[in-house]
Amino acid sequence: MRTIAEINEKITSQRAVVLTVEELKARVAEIGVAKAAKEVDVVTTGTFEPMESSGAIINLGHTDPPIKIRRCWLDGVPAYSGFGAVDLYIGASCPADAIDGEEIKERGGGHVIEDLIAGKAVQLRAQGQVTDCYPRATFETTIMRETINQFYLFNPRNLYQNFIVGVNGGDRPLFTYLGPLQPRLGNAVYSNPGAISPLLNDPNLEVVGIGTRIFLGGGIGYVAWEGTQHFPLQKRLANDTPIGPSATLALIGDAKHMDARWVRGCYFKSYGPSLMLGVGVPIPVLSEKVVEHCAVLDKDLVAPIVDFSIPRRVRPTFGLVSYAQLKSGRVTIEGKTVRVAPLASLYLSRQVALELKNWIEAGTFTLTEPVSPVPMERSFIPQDRWTEF
Repeated sequence: MRTIAEINEKITSQRAVVLTVEELKARVAEIGVAKAAKEVDVVTTGTFEPMESSGAIINLGHTDPPIKIRRCWLDGVPAYSGFGAVDLYIGASCPADAIDGEEIKERGGGHVIEDLIAGKAVQLRAQGQVTDCYPRATFETTIMRETINQFYLFNPRNLYQNFIVGVNGGDRPLFTYLGPLQPRLGNAVYSNPGAISPLLNDPNLEVVGIGTRIFLGGGIGYVAWEGTQHFPLQKRLANDTPIGPSATLALIGDAKHMDARWVRGCYFKSYGPSLMLGVGVPIPVLSEKVVEHCAVLDKDLVAPIVDFSIPRRVRPTFGLVSYAQLKSGRVTIEGKTVRVAPLASLYLSRQVALELKNWIEAGTFTLTEPVSPVPMERSFIPQDRWTEF
């Protein structure tokens, strides 16, 4: 029906018809897939959820005399320094070390990244490997977004295409990456926003690929590669959507142009720090099939209910549940009514899609052709070696 070049011409002249994915679903219900496909040019999706496999590359610039950093802390959070002399990588889920014997509670790399994006000062402490060309042994300073060179997010695994629902069938509380799970099926937590989630609306990754321009943390980012733990061969329903964790994407974007509203450090009690991140993906309407996929509803998407009380890689499940049931706030597990809460912010996920829509309508955000498709034949290799507990 259309090409991305044709859609971009309409975007730059502010003639493109852009709907959020929720608006598109409502429009399809009114006029059907075929008419909606003729009417709409771009569909915007969004999510705002914890994405702990995220981090930032930072280049400090050289000191005088120069230093070859080999150990480094940003506000007490260790940063990896095993490559260029003043290049650093800080992981969102890395916890802060104790300073002078005093523990820094509930703070990690995600909070440092948020502070730098917000324009706040961050303390840097570095130890160097002394060489003839890098004679300096230590360095301490305060850095800000404006006083460093490159500062960009490079996230190995974001945008899970579906995920799990966590419950606890045991006798004690569990503290997990989904938050606290109460014993004896006291609660259930899910993290994917369901029918508004980016990759559930392009289940076979037919329009989203390597090089796709996206909304990342309030700035512009790109799909850099397949994400770690990318598992597109997950079992799928007849509508092509996976029944559990499936495809993932690696994302990259200039953090100097991001907004701390969409990049927030967070902390899970007795688990550790993470990063709440807003990501929006535009889906160009290139065919009726694109609209058919984007019309999927929460009642037609499912996730597995997983029991975290079993300390194994493969945990037992209580079957599948639809996102419509999850969003009702209650599910029934083995005859028991269990209260449910989302880990993703459904409100902010909608706001991401709306913000991206506004950018496209204003002509300030155009679409890109993928330079390569994301592989859809990756298997998942576990490390099943027996170890002593």
